[in-house]
Order: sequence, then structure tokens, then C-alpha cells
Amino acid sequence: MALPLMTLGGCVSCAVLFRGPYVAREALPTVKVLDMHVHTAGLGAKGSGCFVSKAMRDSYKFSIYLRSFWSSRKELEESGDGVILEKISRELAGSRHVGAAIVLALDGVVNEAGELDRDRTEVYVPNEFLARETARFTNLLWGASINPKRKDAVERLVWARREGARLVKWIPSIMQFDPSDEAFRPFYEKLVELRMPLLTHAGQERSFTSARDELCDPQRLHLPLKMGVTVVVAHIASTGSNDGERDTDRLARMMASYTNLYSEISSLTQFNKPGYLEEALTRPEWKGRLLYGSDFPLINTALVSPHFYPLRLTTKQRFAIAGETNVWDRDVLLKQALGVPAEVFARTEALLGAR
Repeated sequence: MALPLMTLGGCVSCAVLFRGPYVAREALPTVKVLDMHVHTAGLGAKGSGCFVSKAMRDSYKFSIYLRSFWSSRKELEESGDGVILEKISRELAGSRHVGAAIVLALDGVVNEAGELDRDRTEVYVPNEFLARETARFTNLLWGASINPKRKDAVERLVWARREGARLVKWIPSIMQFDPSDEAFRPFYEKLVELRMPLLTHAGQERSFTSARDELCDPQRLHLPLKMGVTVVVAHIASTGSNDGERDTDRLARMMASYTNLYSEISSLTQFNKPGYLEEALTRPEWKGRLLYGSDFPLINTALVSPHFYPLRLTTKQRFAIAGETNVWDRDVLLKQALGVPAEVFARTEALLGAR
């Protein structure tokens, strides 16, 4: 008797406290949208050049990531690392709302000689691998990753643009460099010349076994912004802090100074980031500056569920979204139901001109 009464009480509480979406729900764009934030990984199988450090392979996170990619170590070793991209393309092909995705490379730590330091790099996904593999699919694009400390960073950037890279992706706390370093001016100048956007992580980073979070302080991005680089800061710099202040607030304050500064909403529906999507949709600083990204494969884990929002979504909405079998449609429908406007879904394509 106690359980039914508790359940009834919970339903009554939800009904009393129900608040609805963060902002009024809008219809989705009439054309399929572009996801600008999709990851892949590999073990180096079939000559991909990818690798994962022993520390990451031994972490509980690694097996979770492989499952979220619908894969396993055995499959990668037998079929090659490109099999993950095949699965991503296949899932996207079945989506009603997302038509293409930018899959992101990930460069590693670079030593004082300007070369890759494999011993200090946790995950490496080379540009050459992604350029080659994404060319096999009409719905996959790619984003380069170039540590600006590389001795040939500018040459790598020119090559990546020539090979169709749509942006450059950074995680400074993992790649271990400071974006405010004046030595990177030639790299930023080339980004501007090539009209290549920079998608960079800011805020706390916990997807890896360790991180130097101070390097992802958004205040370290003044130099590229002043030089005219189009910068997209991932996840509205969620969950991190520097100098006693939330990174999200440090980023929001910068929006008034730079028309070339944007952010995106990937990962903001995760249960460990409560309140951040509401901030993104309601704070005036983000108006006209947000883009759509999923942060796949994290949307394909227990971190994301419509059932985390009983005060924002009706029971019917929650079960309808949870019952959606396509992971990208599930992500889009959850964000739309919570109030992400059509302009956010459409802006990614408009800014990147990807198709």
C-alpha cells in the first residue's frame, strides 16, 4: 500500500510544481539540422593512427564510451576503427531531424620540440583518419584538431582546410596549452584568413582521467577573439570555475565585447549539468549566439534522459521522447520540448555553411 501512495504523492507533487519548458516551445526547422559536435575514437586498428592511453583503456569510462558507440574492442580490432563512423552515418541516415554531423578529430599533447607526446596524450584521433573516412559518407563532415604548439601547426591548418575540414576543435585542458599564448598569433591569423571557426572546450572537463581545467578558462580566449577568429565555446563553459567565479559567468560577460563569439548547447541536458540549459535559453547574453550540437556519444548514455525533467515535461512527453529509437531524434526532441528555439537548431548550418 505504501508504494502506490508514494507514487500518487509524487504525481500530485509534480502536478502542483509543474513549470513547463524553460521558454515557449517552437516548431522545429522544416529542413534537417546539422550537428556540429560529434566524437569518435579508435584503437589504431587497420592503420587508423588513433590511440587511447593505457590509463584511459583501464578506466571504467572507456567501456561505457565503446558501448555508447554501439561497438566493442573486439569489433574495432576485427573491423577497424572506421566501423564507428559507419554506425554514426547509419544512425544519422535514419534520423528525421538531423541530416549531417561534423565528426571531430582530437590532437594530443605536444612537447617542446613541437611534436606529439604520446606518453602524455590520453586520446588521439588524427586529422588524416577523419578526412579519409568521412569522405566515404554523404552525411558526415569533419572537424580538424591541431595543437597550436606543433612546429607545423599552420601548415597542418592549411592542409585541413584544403581537405574539407569545417572547423578546428580544441580541448586545451587535455591538449595542455594556453590559448592566450602570444606565440599562437600566426595560427590565429591563418584561422582568420581561411575563415575557419574555432570550436573550443571551456569549463570543467571530466570525460578524461585528468585535466588542467585552468587552461579552459574562457578568459584565455581574448587573444583569438581580438584578432577576429570566429570562436564557438562548447557547452556555455558549464561546470567549471576560475578565480572564484563560474566559467559560464566569465564567458557570458565576454559576449557583449565580441560579435564573433558564440556558444553551443551540447551536453546541457545531462543530469550532471542541472540548470545550464535554462541559463542558455533565458539569459540575455546568449541571445542569438547559440548553436546546436549533441556531444555524441554522451547523448547515448544514462547521462541523458527525458525522465530527469518531471517538472518541465509532461508524463506523455517524457515517455514519447524516451521511446524514440533514433538517438539524434531523441536528442533534438528533448531539447525542443525544453524550449530550444528553431533558430538555434538552424544557426549551426548558417554559421558553418557546411552543406
